[in-house]
Amino acid sequence: MTYSIIGTGAIGGYYGGLLMKSGRKVRFLLHTDYEYVKENGLQIDSCDGDYHLDAVEAYKDTHDMPTSDVVIVSLKTTNNYLLPKMLAPIVDSGTTIVLIQNGIGVEEDLQKQFPHAHIVAGLAFICSAKVGPGRISHQCYGSINLGNYSCPDNTFHALLADFQAAGIAAAEVPYAEARWKKAVWNMPFNGMTVALNTSTDQLLGHPSTRQLIYAQMMEVIGAANALGVTGLNAAFADKMMEMTDAMVPYSPSMKLDYDHHRAMEIHYLYDRPIEIARSAGYKMPKLEMLAAELRFIEATYHHS
Repeated sequence: MTYSIIGTGAIGGYYGGLLMKSGRKVRFLLHTDYEYVKENGLQIDSCDGDYHLDAVEAYKDTHDMPTSDVVIVSLKTTNNYLLPKMLAPIVDSGTTIVLIQNGIGVEEDLQKQFPHAHIVAGLAFICSAKVGPGRISHQCYGSINLGNYSCPDNTFHALLADFQAAGIAAAEVPYAEARWKKAVWNMPFNGMTVALNTSTDQLLGHPSTRQLIYAQMMEVIGAANALGVTGLNAAFADKMMEMTDAMVPYSPSMKLDYDHHRAMEIHYLYDRPIEIARSAGYKMPKLEMLAAELRFIEATYHHS
């Protein structure tokens, strides 16, 4: 299968790089460093071994790109308003779109815009950063869970096999369960590190905020259960708390966006899951309050 990477940053550059290294035909869409990569290629500094990719097929506009079998989208969801225009030239009726993005509802919204596309959710577990033009620094982890939203089984399994052949630890997971499981961690920690301008270890180190984080996790689990998603219960929340206790102090992606005064992914991390839960008759008051606080914080630095 042929691949197009939309958003050649920390995530797209990492997975696209491994696919290209394994012999797959990969096209990369670049923004600021298009000229640099066209001339110099991509450098991946990785805990699993550094490598360089020469003769990278680089593009700066999707109108110049041929259609591919698979389009991997690794843009922040704050840029999803650009997707209809960006993807239109490269998505036809048989294209598979892999959305490596945070949040709930991204696949549903994109399917409405591209009814004939096959959509797969990508949930990446990776520490990676873009550190310069055409340079990705991959510190640790790198596995990805793929949840099938609307893809024919044979196409989905061919995609999974390609990822695994490229040395990527890719696994098939039930779509809705995987999205909501990730939300159990993402919804409390992303917003709370911003609202209180702190890190994960500090939040868990204080009894009041520890209790609040746990209560927010249980709200997400309640929403998932109301929507008929199985596999999420209090034991899963306990596991997430233990996992975070064992982590090095960490700033989630939303905290990094806040620190750099960038738009935050409030819509898909909060508004959509809250709205979807409400449609099933379930309310998330603590997370609704957190979302309101995040909107206020974002507005203050947009207008300052």
